[in-house]
Amino acid sequence: MRPDTPAENVDHTAEAARLERTAGLYPEDAEALLLRAAAHLELSGDRPAATALYDRLLTSDTGLENPYLVRALKASNLWEYGHEAEARAIIDGIRTASPRDPAPWVIVAEALEAHDELEQAHETFTEAVRLLLTDAPEAPQAAHPLLFGRHRVRRMLGAAHDEWDTLADSVHSSPVTLDELHDPKRVWSLGSENPAELEAEISRLRAELGAYREALSRPFPVAILHWPAHELAELLAAYPPLADEYPSYETHLATIEAALRELASSGTANLGIVTGTVPSYEAFAASEGASPADATLLPQYATTLAARGRAVAWPPDPGAACWCGSTHPYETCHGTAP
Repeated sequence: MRPDTPAENVDHTAEAARLERTAGLYPEDAEALLLRAAAHLELSGDRPAATALYDRLLTSDTGLENPYLVRALKASNLWEYGHEAEARAIIDGIRTASPRDPAPWVIVAEALEAHDELEQAHETFTEAVRLLLTDAPEAPQAAHPLLFGRHRVRRMLGAAHDEWDTLADSVHSSPVTLDELHDPKRVWSLGSENPAELEAEISRLRAELGAYREALSRPFPVAILHWPAHELAELLAAYPPLADEYPSYETHLATIEAALRELASSGTANLGIVTGTVPSYEAFAASEGASPADATLLPQYATTLAARGRAVAWPPDPGAACWCGSTHPYETCHGTAP
C-alpha cells in the first residue's frame, strides 16, 4: 500500500498476508509486522485470525519488545467477538502488572469504555495517569491519549474537572476544546431533526477525526535515513561515491533535522527517522540487484526500514534524548531553533 493510498481502498486480507510474508523474511521485525497484520485482519472482520496472530507472538520463543501491548490488543479484539470473560482476565492482568508504557493502558481502558464500563474505564485511565505522570516534569506525547481518554470518560460520568483534566486541556492543541469534543450532549445532537444542529456536529466530528483519517491513510511514517557516526564512516570507506550525499557527519545530522522541519511546515504528518547499518543496507542492495554505491537506493532503503516498523517518531518530546544519539535532550541538541 502506497503512503497516499486512502485507507478505505485497502484489501485488508491481502495486506495482512503481505505483512505475514514480510515477517517471515525479516524475523527481527516480526513483532511490528505481525501487529500490523493483525490490525488489518481486525479491519477485515476476521477477528479469530487476528487473535491467532496475537497468540503466535505471545507464544514465540523470541522475547517481545512490547508484550503488554500485544496482550492489550488481544483483549480488545477478543471482547469484540464475544469472549468477554477472557478479555476481562487479560485486562485485570495488565492492570496488576502496571506497565510503564502508556499504550497498553489506553487500549484496555478504551475497551472498557467501548463496552459501557465507564467506572472501570475511569479507574483504569486514572491508575495509568497516576503511575506514569505523577512527579513527571511534563506529560510526554505518548501519554496524551491517557489524559484525553480520562477527560472523555469523566465528562460522560458527569464528574467535575480536576488537576489531571486541567493538564489534558493544556496539552490539547485542536481548535475544538476537549469540553466540547467530550460533551455527552453531542450524542443527542446526532439524533436531532434540526439541520443546523446536525451540520454543526458534523463540523465538530470532522475536526476531531481529520488527524486520525490522515494517520490511517499512511501505514508507516515518512522517514528520513540516519547513519550513526561509525556506520557512516564504514559506509563511505566501502562506497566512496556516496560521499557526495554525505560530505560530513555534522552536515548529515543537520540535513536530517532541516528536511524533517521542512516536511512538518508543509503539513506532512507522521514523520520519523530510521537508523541504517551497513550490513542491512548491503543486504537491501543485493535484494534489489543493485550496487550499494548507487545513491538512488538510499530513499528506498529508508522506506523499507519504515515499512518494517523501524521508524522512530519525530520530533521527540523536548526533554527526551535527541534522535541523533547524543546524550543531550532534544530541546538543547537538534531541537534548538535554527
